[in-house]
Amino acid sequence: MTLILGLGRRRERAASESTDAASVMTRSEARDRAGETEVAAVRSHPDVERSAAPRVASIDALRGFTMFWIIGGDGLALALGTMLAGQAPILAYAGELIARQFQHADWDGLRFYDVIFPMFIFVTGVTIPFSLSRLVEREGKFAAHRRVLRRFLLLYALGLIYYGGVGQSFADIRFLGVLQRIALCSLFASLLFLNVGVRGMLVALAALLVGYWAVMTFVPVPGFGTTTFAPGANLADYIDAQILPGRKWNGETDPEGVLSTLPAIGTCLIGVLAGLLLKESRLNPPQKAAALIGLGVAMLLIGLGWSLHFPIIKNLWTSSFVLVTGGLSALLLAAFYCVMDVWKHRTWATVFIWVGGSAITLYFINGIVGFKALAQRLVGGDVGRFANVHFAPAAGDFLAWAVGLMLAVALAAFLYRREIFLRV
Repeated sequence: MTLILGLGRRRERAASESTDAASVMTRSEARDRAGETEVAAVRSHPDVERSAAPRVASIDALRGFTMFWIIGGDGLALALGTMLAGQAPILAYAGELIARQFQHADWDGLRFYDVIFPMFIFVTGVTIPFSLSRLVEREGKFAAHRRVLRRFLLLYALGLIYYGGVGQSFADIRFLGVLQRIALCSLFASLLFLNVGVRGMLVALAALLVGYWAVMTFVPVPGFGTTTFAPGANLADYIDAQILPGRKWNGETDPEGVLSTLPAIGTCLIGVLAGLLLKESRLNPPQKAAALIGLGVAMLLIGLGWSLHFPIIKNLWTSSFVLVTGGLSALLLAAFYCVMDVWKHRTWATVFIWVGGSAITLYFINGIVGFKALAQRLVGGDVGRFANVHFAPAAGDFLAWAVGLMLAVALAAFLYRREIFLRV
């Protein structure tokens, strides 16, 4: 934390910079602006000078890594686990482990799949210092605030559309969901970045995590009392049931509910601090990686210790969940940064870079259309049944997920190579 306190908000050229809808830019500039959330279609132009800013390829790749599992990698892993279940004991055990890690924990605890969403919010935070620093330098703080607000409104609106919009009754509108949470976290983390220093962001992070723990622990829940974190008996679920309008994911409660959005902002702030580390010119790349590792280990230890009283629960986005997933995200970012930006080994992550360049676009298309649904038009029906009979149970499902994922990656590659970047 001492190192973070010493970071300056230097106005240097950024690797991940936002853009206006009407902007025209080079391939490298367009890739660099992956952190901004705005609807835009950008193409390269020979008259635009290429940016001389160094790339932080690991940010794009880690964003793509998280989205890869969301748009089909999870289903592929689950189908593989089912396929292995009927094989030799050691393969069946491996299949059980795989399937378990790609399902959310029933309530408390942590599995690989529980880390994916907070990691995406973390990466969203990492891009904020890159995108907004350059924008403030070029156009001033007022323009940056305007961009942040516009970005929030666009992403929140897309979230409403993603869950059905207003196509049905008011009661069927999902006002808070995955995209809406990303929009809210990005909004408040961006405003804090623009208006307070590193110390202020650290104070805000501590206030969010400690404050959330305090209200969840000491504020009584009618009919249940205090210090209860059980499903339906905790303060976050009670508030959702009482005041959150429209459709809720679990009927009366929502994992992206009102109160649990506050610590989720903390997840994004941790990403902002990690982004400041990567931007810090006084540190060389190995020192940046070491600082990320130290930050990640510290958060892991604090989070695990805190979980003894405030359990790790994704549905409540508990403070211990924020620190443990933030620590894991920082460690994975450090690993990606070492391999890709320090040692310059990037070919292995090409698919992740493609997906990371159009992450929200792919997520939105997958939710509205479904890459697996498209794949079943090619390998469903008798093709899938043939695979189930002649290879293994669930082989047809595995094939559909694999083809769907290939369609998603092909689209991402097409957009990347044609220099079309749709920002939301």
